[in-house]
Formats: sequence, C-alpha cells, structure tokens
Amino acid sequence: MQRYFDRLETASESGVAEVLALNLSPSASWKAVHPFNELTGPKQVHESFWGPFRAAWRSVQRRQDVLFAGENHVGNGVWVVSMGHFMGLFDRPWLGLPATGRMAMLRYAEFNRVANRQIVESGFFLDLVGLMEWVGLRPLPQATGQHFAYPGPRTHDGIVRIDQDPEETRRTHEVLDRTIDDLDALNRSGEDRCPPEFLARCWHEDMIWYGPAGIGASMTIPRYQQQHQYPFREGLQDKRFNGHVCRVAEGRYAGFFGWPNLTNRAAGGFLGLPASDGPASMRVVDIYRREGDKLMENWVFIDLPHWLKQQGVDVLGRTAGLGRAP
Repeated sequence: MQRYFDRLETASESGVAEVLALNLSPSASWKAVHPFNELTGPKQVHESFWGPFRAAWRSVQRRQDVLFAGENHVGNGVWVVSMGHFMGLFDRPWLGLPATGRMAMLRYAEFNRVANRQIVESGFFLDLVGLMEWVGLRPLPQATGQHFAYPGPRTHDGIVRIDQDPEETRRTHEVLDRTIDDLDALNRSGEDRCPPEFLARCWHEDMIWYGPAGIGASMTIPRYQQQHQYPFREGLQDKRFNGHVCRVAEGRYAGFFGWPNLTNRAAGGFLGLPASDGPASMRVVDIYRREGDKLMENWVFIDLPHWLKQQGVDVLGRTAGLGRAP
C-alpha cells in the first residue's frame, strides 16, 4: 500500500490515471465524502477526485501520521488505514473554492480493502470544511472546540511497519468495542449529559479528541464534554447507531468508518442550525491510539458537507464562484 501512495505522489498529473488503473480493481467500490460520494472503478475515481485534485494542487505531499492494517473486526477482508494531511500549493480553484497560490493542508483518512494485490473497496474522508477555513472562508459559526493543524500521535509511532503483538491488538479491540457499546447504550437511553465517570471507563482523563473543523478539538474528559459531547448530544435527537463498514486494529491503533455510522435529527443549536423535522445520516471516521487500558488520542472525521446538505445547507455550493465578477 505504501508503494501505491508513493506512486500517486510522484506520478505526473497525466500519469495519475495509470497508477489508479494498476492498483484499483475495475469494479472497486470507492465511498468518499460529499460531493464525491459513491464511485466505482479507477476511471470514475480519477475523473471525480484525483484528476481535478492534482490539476488544482501542485507539488502535493502525503504527510502521513498513521498507517496500520488488520482483519476487519465487523466484516470481511484485510484493510489498510492511512491518516494525515495532503499538503501542497493550492494553485487553481477546486470544488468552487478559490485558489490561494499558497501552501494548504487538507486532512484525510483513507481505508482500503486489499484482495489479490488490488484495492477492491475504499473509504475516503477529507475535512473539506477545514480546507474552507484554511483558504479564508468561514462556512460555519464559531466552533465549540479549537480547530488547528492537528498533530499525529504524541508517541510518534503511528506508522506501523512491523508485526504487532496479537495481545496488544486484542486489547485495543476490546476497549474500542466497549466504547462503542457504551455510546450505543447512551443513545438508546436518551441520556445526553452523562457524568465524566461514564467516559472514564474507556477514556484516559487526559484524552485528546481531534474533531472536524466546525467542531474543533478538545483535551481532557471535562473539556471534551463541555466543548463537544454535550452540544452534540443535546443538539441532535433520535440518535441511532447503524454499525460500521470496517473496524480494524493493529497493536495500539484502531479505526473505523460507517456508511453511515449514525442517523439523527437536528433538535436546534448544533452547528448553529435550527431544528429539523427529518432524520439525517452522518458518515464518521474515528482513529484511536490506546495507552494502557484507556483510549488516549482520537482523530475524528465527519462528512459535515453531506450532513449539512440534508439540512438544506450546501456549504460548498454556496461558495462556488466567490470572487468572480458578475
């Protein structure tokens, strides 16, 4: 997988299509954030994302903070997880966003299922609201947390290149499964202001939660609850967990994504929005680092443009053409 990433990075703009054709199955399923959504095969992936992206961004580097792999804990196959930033020169407009001619960073998380030496299924997440902020736009009200260029793991060991102790992997799966079960039970209970002791069953007291732009990051359980958990839970009703496409761990790292993970309804206040009558789906990625028997760091992606569009807010569409003369 690293060789595929390297070839994507070093290929010329015209050579990217060939790299995709060599590494993606002709029928590969590619699930990505809005506005790309669901694509099939390397041609669609190139025409929708990689071609326009590489035409707009120059000298792009994949600044990878996390790389690990393992058997899918809730489905089939071996999946490889990569997370970090794309960094390059934003030289041409892309997705209706104005070019800056300066360096820009775009946070990503990528899940790839590999079979017969080809990628057959992918989950591809980008923090597009974060990119909008990077280029000087403010698509959402003031975040409850703090958004910035998030670092990788504090331990600097997120690139897993050697076989890990199976017992460490088992411990990571165990604490992650307990966390998911606890949050599912919380959803079903209707309790939106659980005490910090509830989270402390699985989370370190000094945990760091790196949320998407529009929500931001928080540190320690009390600040996380104040700056994200309570606003999220009280601003969304009828919360239902739908399961995951992939949940994988290796050593002390784990991650998952769903399509969608959650269904909920805006009760008013979340992201500054009024209440909504209809349910909306939420596509989410979580990447974790475990320390001891607790989760210490958590990098989160939420496809907010997709969720917001279900609320009648097209954050990308309304910025298209900004700065153009009428």
